[in-house]
Amino acid sequence: MDLLRGTGLRKKFISKDKEILAVNDISFTLHENEFLAIVGESGSGKSSLLRLIAGLERADEGHLFYRDEEYTSKKCGYAGKFLQMVFQDAYSSFDPKMKVVESIKECNSAECEAELKRLLEAALLDEALLYKRPRELSGGECQRMSIVRALNSGADILLCDEITSALDVSTQAQIVKAFKELREKRDFAAIFVSHDIALMGMLCENIMVMKDGVCVEEGETKAVIENPRDEYTKLLIENARKQSL
Repeated sequence: MDLLRGTGLRKKFISKDKEILAVNDISFTLHENEFLAIVGESGSGKSSLLRLIAGLERADEGHLFYRDEEYTSKKCGYAGKFLQMVFQDAYSSFDPKMKVVESIKECNSAECEAELKRLLEAALLDEALLYKRPRELSGGECQRMSIVRALNSGADILLCDEITSALDVSTQAQIVKAFKELREKRDFAAIFVSHDIALMGMLCENIMVMKDGVCVEEGETKAVIENPRDEYTKLLIENARKQSL
């Protein structure tokens, strides 16, 4: 059974009296414990696709399934039962007046306490950070804390929207390491939206490349990066190599 599946997804937006087909006939499959990257430049449609998957936008056409149960037309909050979004701006996802622990704790039982402690350790976070306010944490700490919060909710799918783009290279490496550690402690799947194909190559086993709302290439990440077929994919890889020099 597939964990998450989308078929024939389409979404149009109107901008300045112009119709934009942001997502054009996209289908995908996410398996148990799989990390899937959706990459492309700004305007490629990747974030629009993620919002459809999360139920934050309603698809004009197509279908979405969680464990073979369709949720395309369910109410906005329905998908929150099994997936959680992690956003680029981690600070804005926390209440600035509350200590972090107040935003994260689901319950006070010994079992819940132990699970939260395991997640913090895997995310390379000191437990003392729970008792600070969000702005007292560094950008990397706050982003990792938002990942811990998402997993602590019980979700088995994370949707990560450009979560490393505002961070420096060393902090990005910490995020990648935290995800790898968390994966060893807890079973979950994730979809990462990013413009950074090189970083996604370090994290995700499968990849989808989007351009102008269309999937131009997909497959095993290593194979796509080492032997890209589409010219747009080749351009993304070349740009990533230039930036690393």
